[in-house]
Amino acid sequence: MLLTLEGLDGSGKTTVWEALQSHDDVPDDAVFTREPTDSWYGEAVVRSINDADADSLAELFLYTADHAAHLNDTVRPALAQDRVVVSDRYSDSRYAYQGATLSDRLEDPLNYVREIHAPWTRPPDATIYLDVDAETAARRSGATNKFETADYLADVRENYERLIEDEPGRFVRVDASQPEAAVRAEVFETVEDLFSRER
Repeated sequence: MLLTLEGLDGSGKTTVWEALQSHDDVPDDAVFTREPTDSWYGEAVVRSINDADADSLAELFLYTADHAAHLNDTVRPALAQDRVVVSDRYSDSRYAYQGATLSDRLEDPLNYVREIHAPWTRPPDATIYLDVDAETAARRSGATNKFETADYLADVRENYERLIEDEPGRFVRVDASQPEAAVRAEVFETVEDLFSRER
């Protein structure tokens, strides 16, 4: 199973991802991974994130290269060994975020990004979406880079809603405006349910 965690910056994804690593219902041999990766492709992505003048289209292809390498080097080999993979961000982040970044250059940027990714991805089996409003997300994240402003995150959130509408059976929405303990408990309950169905 490929389980992904998605949501706006500041939604608590990484906190939940870290908590799942010691959760009893997650198999001991599960692979925990994330995007951007720690590879040199991922390092290039991070440099681009921190560059306010980076070209948005070039940035998309950096993300796509990082995703393709991640799939080839980590995700597919683990799945081939029947291991669970839990990823903090995955392809939906590309669609939602780069779709928003390219909104001034393309007619339907979200679908454009999906088409670019199509040959280089493997859809998740399930996605937990930590839902929080853009203002809260920006405040929590500290708006430390160009992707963390409230206006931009509002566009990203709209893209996530489109993705959920397209594949409602894959996404599980968790209200991330709740206290951290409540969010974590809801995610744990969701994971327990997902894994019990796989047994």
